Amino acid sequence: MERATEIVKGLGRAARAVDVIRLDYDMRHRRRIKLKAAGGLAFLLDLPEVPDLRDGDALRLEDGRLVLVEAAPEPLMELTCTDAHHLARLAWHIGNRHLSLEVRENALRIRADHVIADMARGLGAVVASISAPFEPEKGAYHSHGAHHEH
Repeated sequence: MERATEIVKGLGRAARAVDVIRLDYDMRHRRRIKLKAAGGLAFLLDLPEVPDLRDGDALRLEDGRLVLVEAAPEPLMELTCTDAHHLARLAWHIGNRHLSLEVRENALRIRADHVIADMARGLGAVVASISAPFEPEKGAYHSHGAHHEH
């Protein structure tokens, strides 16, 4: 079986890839797993450390070919507020629960969770269910190759 043993960061759509692998947030943080790309290429992801794969990165197979990483859409909630202060307050409450959080220009994105949706509405936020790739903040204690979530 083919093995992917290296990450090439930030190649984007212009990469000369032999295939594309669509992975949700959790799957983009796996070190060793069998995968099957969109075009049918099967390979073993075999990395020395837990990766932080992002949309547009590539996995280098042992023979040098590249498989482009695409962040797969997943069920999320987009939370919007009346102003920046309101948004910061909501972000504090979400952070206090140690949830992964994606900060957008005028909104916050988190994984779909009805309990947190009720809390956000109670704090005055508008909650919209969406399907989108999830790219949360890495966090203050994130180091290269490390992944930590409570």
